[in-house]
Amino acid sequence: MTLSELLKQHGQEQLLDFTGLTAQERIAYLAQLSEIDWDTVELWKHPEDLSGKGKISPIAGLRLSEIEARRAEFERVGVEAIRAGKVAAVLLAGGQGTRLGSDAPKGTYDIGVTRPLYIFELLIRNLLDVAAQCGAYVPLFIMTSEKNDAATQAFFKQHAFFGYPEAFVVFFKQQMAACVDFEGKILLEDRGRLALSPNGNGGWYASLKHARADEKFPKIAWYNVFAVDNVLQRMADPVFVGATIASGKKCGAKVVCKARPEEKVGVLCLEDGLPTVIEYYELTREMAEMRDEKGDLSFLYGVILNYLFEAKRLEEIASARIPVHVVKKKIPYYQNGAMISPARENGYKFETLILDMVKLAGSCLPFEVAREREFAPVKNKTGVDSVETARALLLQNGVIL
Repeated sequence: MTLSELLKQHGQEQLLDFTGLTAQERIAYLAQLSEIDWDTVELWKHPEDLSGKGKISPIAGLRLSEIEARRAEFERVGVEAIRAGKVAAVLLAGGQGTRLGSDAPKGTYDIGVTRPLYIFELLIRNLLDVAAQCGAYVPLFIMTSEKNDAATQAFFKQHAFFGYPEAFVVFFKQQMAACVDFEGKILLEDRGRLALSPNGNGGWYASLKHARADEKFPKIAWYNVFAVDNVLQRMADPVFVGATIASGKKCGAKVVCKARPEEKVGVLCLEDGLPTVIEYYELTREMAEMRDEKGDLSFLYGVILNYLFEAKRLEEIASARIPVHVVKKKIPYYQNGAMISPARENGYKFETLILDMVKLAGSCLPFEVAREREFAPVKNKTGVDSVETARALLLQNGVIL
């Protein structure tokens, strides 16, 4: 079937206008059209209802005291896996530093005070600590976006990968999903260019496989996925890796204990016996304040987006389909030679979420970390979870700013 026939079959004839495009622009546009995931686009007609919740109950996890008591055992298992090349780190770094007042990739933000100190640099330093501890480098996959890929790769090369061997770093771009209006028509963001949006943080594995980025390291049995904005986090932590492997579970999640019942953090728990993450506002007041026999909050574990997934289970998940969230959004679009910025929601974006991967994994080990040592998110320039609070925590942990 020709591309023209395919577009007509899906009622997208409006995309066949190539008027005014140069040869190079036409090639780029055709490449975009050939990448459209029609299964996703068609979801606008019958979006899956993902709002309903089953029976929510607490999940058992490893507390700091038990981790400390079994540290040597867990560390031995984790170090062995890392030395065998079975553990990889996956950095989700597709975003820009917009909320920090920067148009550059978020990881390039300079958090230093008396000297340059970049977010990417801090993360690489933490991974270098693991390499020194284990006597082996951990493959690092960095997921970028269409907008920041070139700038991210140039930044790492400019800084000589902050001392991490370039041979162990693989960049790959997050896949994009076409945006549609409320009638399911694919929108353009400019003449000869589709309106696209990232496929969500749950799309990391599909994007990695699509780019065939994993083929360089065929022994990988575990992927440690983490977000760019937590400058204190420990990735490929041998104790975390070892604890998850020893548990026999298909997934592990680093968590912090909630400071108070009403803390605004996603909570790891069980839904109909399967691990899941629910938002703080989805807990009733009674559930949020419920306590166990030790006096601890029953719904205790706040997630920090640092997950360890078994590769074999990810392959099984990939053969199914991760739920796609159809989200109403205001989407600027190009029509009849002009750009239009809608005043209200005018279409749908399609996103997958990593929390759905946790549920599909079937089992998950909550692994507690001390928030003052491993949780310093940089989401805002000032105030809560900001550059200011992250700097204070870095100083507290002995990092010279």
